[in-house]
Amino acid sequence: MVKVIRSTILPAPIEEVWNVLRDFNGQYRWHPAFAKSETERGRDARQVGSIRKLTLVDGSELREQLLTLSEPDTAYSYCLLDTPVPLFNYVSHVRLIPVTDVDHTFWQCEGRFDTTSDQQEAMSLLVGTDIYEAGFGAIRAHMGLGG
Repeated sequence: MVKVIRSTILPAPIEEVWNVLRDFNGQYRWHPAFAKSETERGRDARQVGSIRKLTLVDGSELREQLLTLSEPDTAYSYCLLDTPVPLFNYVSHVRLIPVTDVDHTFWQCEGRFDTTSDQQEAMSLLVGTDIYEAGFGAIRAHMGLGG
């Protein structure tokens, strides 16, 4: 199993960051990889078990299911159900922690997945750089936080 962890500190209060991130169906509004998102069966995107179908900017699609969402812990986890790339048994954990001395937010993303041995490096880069790190930069831009 491959494990990828990325983290950053955002110069914004945790409540402001959480208001954006906790919308399981809202990632397309700020992440450059996604063109659109919709929940299946009209379920509330914050309801555990809800499934979102994401359309990537290249037109391909993937489906993800919300596994946990904790308002008090400012954390959630989800898994991939269908994907156009060789990521198997993929589960991602997202958590926010307040940096209390400066009213900033620590944001950590952790993904674990299986893939073929010849794809481990490529899939680790895809998850770590193209999804997690690109998301960090995109949230900064979306929230007007600068570099």
